[in-house]
Amino acid sequence: MEAQAQGLLETEPLQGRDEDAVASADFSSMLSEEEKEELKAELVQLEDEITTLRQVLSAKERHLVEIKQKLGMNLMNELKQNFSKSWHDMQTSTAYKKTHETLSHAGQKATAAFSNVGTAISKKFGDMSYSIRHSISMPAMRRK
Repeated sequence: MEAQAQGLLETEPLQGRDEDAVASADFSSMLSEEEKEELKAELVQLEDEITTLRQVLSAKERHLVEIKQKLGMNLMNELKQNFSKSWHDMQTSTAYKKTHETLSHAGQKATAAFSNVGTAISKKFGDMSYSIRHSISMPAMRRK
């Protein structure tokens, strides 16, 4: 019986279908007129409190903007500071350091490879130039 009773006292939050079932249920027939009036009064009070809290929040946000203006802080400065901090945080991360190291090493290898290719091409052109000069200077190879 206790296991059955615990099943009725769920501790997990409502799921989407549970919320829909609760929202579509009509509990008003289960409430007395006095309970309905109390709930309506509580609803009005909560709505008033929410309105008051929104007004207080709005006033505090305006005050925050005024203070920032007096301190010379504006949106662009904040964005720059946030970007600088984020960039610094990224550069000091382990992943960035490893990636930077790997790409730097790969860049050095690529530079060396291109240098070797360039040297080989230069040597080939030099050999071809020598062959052309040599063949032009030999009388047996000239066409008469």
